[in-house]
Amino acid sequence: MHSFAFWPTCIVLVVASFTDLRTHRIPNWLVFPFFLAGVATSWWLHGMGGIGRSLDGLLLGILIYGLFFLMGGIGAGDVKLCAAIGAWIGPEQLFMAMVVAGIAGGIMVVFWALLGGFAEELFTGTSNFIFGWRSRGTLRDPALVLSNPLKRRMPYAPAIAIGTIFSFFAG
Repeated sequence: MHSFAFWPTCIVLVVASFTDLRTHRIPNWLVFPFFLAGVATSWWLHGMGGIGRSLDGLLLGILIYGLFFLMGGIGAGDVKLCAAIGAWIGPEQLFMAMVVAGIAGGIMVVFWALLGGFAEELFTGTSNFIFGWRSRGTLRDPALVLSNPLKRRMPYAPAIAIGTIFSFFAG
């Protein structure tokens, strides 16, 4: 289904990236129909085994990106987008897409911080986010969450798009 999923996935990624860059949100009206279409297409092409593969991809996206959401590092729209992509491409390809998205997102945020003049703030915040949980007693730092209006937020849908498109050509 990889080749069949390429164009619908690319279209959704373009729209999600555009809306995330403009509004810092990925709309449910985009993600939920995409997820349902992915499950339906998997069933149509591969029967009940396709549905299982689709749901495995969905669950992988929810589990991994859900952890980052619970830590306050990404938004719920990123989790839903990744899960919907998993419904189309399955868990193996989604895992590769998430690894590449992580690398792309890391590179993007470093350049964003260097160009914006807040690299020191980025590295201090990242260090506190990763290593400060022992002193906080929780995974989520109240100051380092997306809902804090004083913190900078980088749209992550473009990184997800880069990782997903890369995964189509790498597998």
